[in-house]
Amino acid sequence: MLGPLLEESSFATLFPKYREKYLREVWPVVTRALEKVGVACELNIIEGSMTVRTTRKTSDPYVVVKARDLIKLLARSIPVQQAVKVLEDEVACDIIKIGGIVRNKERFVKRRQRLVGPDGATLKALELLTGCFILVQGNTVAAMGPYKGIKLVRNVVVDCMKNIHPIYHIKTLMIKRELAKDPTLAQENWDRFLPQFKKKNVPRHKPQVVRPKKAYTPFPPPQQPSKIDLQLESGEYFLTEQQRKLKKKQEKQAQATERAATKREEREKEFVAPAEENGGREGPKLGGIDRKRLKKGVSINKNDDKEQENEKKAKKRSLKEMTDGFIQKSKSKMGNALSANQHQGEYVEESMMKLTSTEISKKDKKKKLKK
Repeated sequence: MLGPLLEESSFATLFPKYREKYLREVWPVVTRALEKVGVACELNIIEGSMTVRTTRKTSDPYVVVKARDLIKLLARSIPVQQAVKVLEDEVACDIIKIGGIVRNKERFVKRRQRLVGPDGATLKALELLTGCFILVQGNTVAAMGPYKGIKLVRNVVVDCMKNIHPIYHIKTLMIKRELAKDPTLAQENWDRFLPQFKKKNVPRHKPQVVRPKKAYTPFPPPQQPSKIDLQLESGEYFLTEQQRKLKKKQEKQAQATERAATKREEREKEFVAPAEENGGREGPKLGGIDRKRLKKGVSINKNDDKEQENEKKAKKRSLKEMTDGFIQKSKSKMGNALSANQHQGEYVEESMMKLTSTEISKKDKKKKLKK
């Protein structure tokens, strides 16, 4: 039995604000677990820290390091029932920092989610194959378990952040697990059984375009004439402001007339007749069209002619029917009137004669006025 340690060793760690309530509730369980190994602990809510230190009852000098790992795991949101297991001899822990591996925030979130997998399936598979408890929290991944398993977990997590999917590691671990069951293969190399994954999306360098080099000339290129030199050559430099404005206006007008002429030509092109097939000789028909009908202004389509003729006939019938009816009515009235009174008929004839004579006289007057 060794005596008490010569010096007191202590470790402290901070915890986030959201863990304060849980740690208050759980702290009695932590103190009881640490008392068994002879380590004292303290929870400082004002500073937001946890402290562990050795006492006179501490017999194992390494147990204080285990106690330090315990408070670190509690600060990283691991439940106390799981964190207390780290005090055992065969259990170790590792807190892997993944925040600084990937710079892009969106890419980091995607790869972290890839590590967890759909409904935590990838994480559960890693836990079964490595025998470790893994928790992804914020910018860290906490792992608890045997030393070999923790080493495997670290490799998988770092490779996942470097864009290597965890499923490749899971496949190799499954094959290794099956090979370990066979005692004959214990002393052999397993590389021939393991899958060799090749990168599919290999970034290929674009071929560099070799540009032909120009012939070297020690003399600089000739100096281009300035705006003032050009104005002096054209004589614009000596013009007044009003003359310059007038010149610009005339140039604009000239451009406008040119544009109008070109547009007019384009519009007139549509009305130019195409070249005739029969060598320019005018026949009775051109492309199935009667020229005489075109001159008279008659419609070219035969269907249109039929419709027009039918309309004319219908109009003539309606006019004839109206006039016949009117004549019959007038005759019947006149016959009744004559049978009733013969003298009255004579009077009507005289009045009609007068009306016709007055109408003829009016027409003559209008003709004279027009002349």
